[in-house]
Amino acid sequence: MNEKITTFKVKVREFRVKKGLTQEELAKRAGVRRETIVFLEQGKYSPSLKLALNIAQELGVPISKLFFLS
Repeated sequence: MNEKITTFKVKVREFRVKKGLTQEELAKRAGVRRETIVFLEQGKYSPSLKLALNIAQELGVPISKLFFLS
């Protein structure tokens, strides 16, 4: 049996910095606490689809650029 091992990758920090937003600002715009953004950026939290879409909208990028499996 051949199983693929995938890793969940997050590029929220990269796009947040390019947009000139702090973690606090992005959190407020996305409707979550700053800690949620911190954990997302550290790869310690997998967001709901709704949150992922909200963050993608706030950063102005497709969701597939922010969250993906490798």
